[in-house]
Amino acid sequence: MKIKEYLRSRIAFLASVIEIAISAIVLIAIIVAGIQVVGEVFSLTKNPDVDEGFKMFLGHAFNLIIGVEFIKMLAKHTPGSAIEVLLYAIARQMVVEHTSPFENLIGIATIAMIFAIRKFLFVQSFSGEDEIALFGKLTAKEPNE
Repeated sequence: MKIKEYLRSRIAFLASVIEIAISAIVLIAIIVAGIQVVGEVFSLTKNPDVDEGFKMFLGHAFNLIIGVEFIKMLAKHTPGSAIEVLLYAIARQMVVEHTSPFENLIGIATIAMIFAIRKFLFVQSFSGEDEIALFGKLTAKEPNE
């Protein structure tokens, strides 16, 4: 039985190392893309079709923000960070893409549901060590005496 526990702990450790490595690679990509986005700001003045250039810039900026939130989600491992990634992804879709009124309504309803879930069913941590907010009530883990 101890071999099983040892192997599980080693596999979990290796998975964490891989997760950190992927986060670092994504962070490097965000930095490189961020430099290019700064260059896009200056190219807007030379672009005759400013509206299309700004739309592309906005899409790239939102992608960077979603990438940063994704890294935070991997680092924190909290439901709140996952919710933030979803909110930014939905907001990006609504702002950058030309969607129909029906698609906009679905996006707004989805964001409203996410806020409702966050307000009424939000659990700060699955570990049970932190305070948990469930259905608007705060409960704390009882200390062992």
